[in-house]
Amino acid sequence: MSETLDTGSHDLAIPPALAEFMADGWSEPEAPVEVHPEVAVWAAKRRTRLHGMFPGEHLVVPAGTAPVRSNDQFYRFRPGADYTWLTGDGSRGGTLVLDPDGEATLFTDEPPRLGSSAYWADRTAGVVWNGPRADLVSLGRALDLRCRPLAELPDVLRGARRPRLLRGVDPHLDALVPVTDPAADADLAVALADLRLIKDEWEVAQLQHAVDVTVRGFEDVVRALPEAGGPGGERWLEGTFWRRARTEGEEVGYHSIVAAGWHAAVLHWKENTGQVRPGQLLLLDAGVEVGTRYTADITRVLPVNGRFTPVQRDVYELVRAANDAAIAALRPGASFRDYHWAAMAVFATGLVEMGLLRCSLEEALDPQRQLYRRWTLCGSGHMLGLDVHDCARATPARYADGELRAGMTLTVEPGLYFQPNDELVPAELRGLGMRIEEDLLITATGSRNLSAALPRTAADVEGWMAGLS
Repeated sequence: MSETLDTGSHDLAIPPALAEFMADGWSEPEAPVEVHPEVAVWAAKRRTRLHGMFPGEHLVVPAGTAPVRSNDQFYRFRPGADYTWLTGDGSRGGTLVLDPDGEATLFTDEPPRLGSSAYWADRTAGVVWNGPRADLVSLGRALDLRCRPLAELPDVLRGARRPRLLRGVDPHLDALVPVTDPAADADLAVALADLRLIKDEWEVAQLQHAVDVTVRGFEDVVRALPEAGGPGGERWLEGTFWRRARTEGEEVGYHSIVAAGWHAAVLHWKENTGQVRPGQLLLLDAGVEVGTRYTADITRVLPVNGRFTPVQRDVYELVRAANDAAIAALRPGASFRDYHWAAMAVFATGLVEMGLLRCSLEEALDPQRQLYRRWTLCGSGHMLGLDVHDCARATPARYADGELRAGMTLTVEPGLYFQPNDELVPAELRGLGMRIEEDLLITATGSRNLSAALPRTAADVEGWMAGLS
């Protein structure tokens, strides 16, 4: 090497003597593969099911790329849910290709060659900069998949006849594979979402694990409430839960909602910048995403000083009654919307009795009016799994307009939200936001509450908080 190596960044240029010195004297680094030991068997079954829907075709499912945070800084990489579901890989990434015979190949980056300039000088792929990665043989053994270098993928795709590509995940692949039939690519995305609606046994166990860790995170937040009275406020509690997520899981499954006082009436409050004061309620909506990338999604309302006021208790118990009614409606064969309407009937009844809806119950429940929605605008739940809003591309007939089936996992989360500037409600209700959210599995005979370890009634919440103080 005779020329100074230009790093192309703010780093110092590398003189030839340094490059020569860096080329030798390295032993092979230890690079364990972080894959759940059982996932390969389940992922193979899923690939077989997908191939059965598109026999004789090439199917291309990328993991995606890390999004830019700012300039040359990236968010921590998380593979796309469909890719993880089909491969069991929750961290490395690449592109999965199913050939017309159903044989699967994972194309992914090879680790830089030991002692090469990329090994120690490449900020993006270099081992010195980013840590060691398992070679393709080790990765393939862990995933029970044939692995090939990512550099070979373009030639494979050029030789494939009209491959179906999961678009919108990897812009490089979107540009590389011409769009010949937009409907064919869309059908692949829908098929994957439809398949993922029913969780296998392994997935249910991962979701239960995510819920169990999340429960411990909620306990951490209760214990931290006295400290949140300082300048940290909502930020302190957000960090408290995040620490549990990073310690026992991989990350939070979505931006936590840590909403004290009137912030709880903001349906998707994510700033988490407010103060936390005695007498307020704290709405905590948070979930841990575990290493296999399954996430929980749970909400509880906590009185900051450990006791509900009479008004707070009344509204809380109305929300809890709606939640109970929704859960009671969960069973195979029921419409997905049934549990929402069960909760809305409870809310409409309560709002009429409170005098907020000045009409009969029949008028309040009239589908052409739905005036109760002023205080409960959002739906009552969604599918849950590798994504917090799982299977969003599923066929309406199988999801939103379809029937519940055993193996589905979903949230139940009806809530009431009284905005602080709503002059149609009494002053004592303004700024109250109430939501109780559970994670449930549809079983052969009904449902099972995965988040049952957390209290539901107002009295139980108070007793639970007292026991943790």
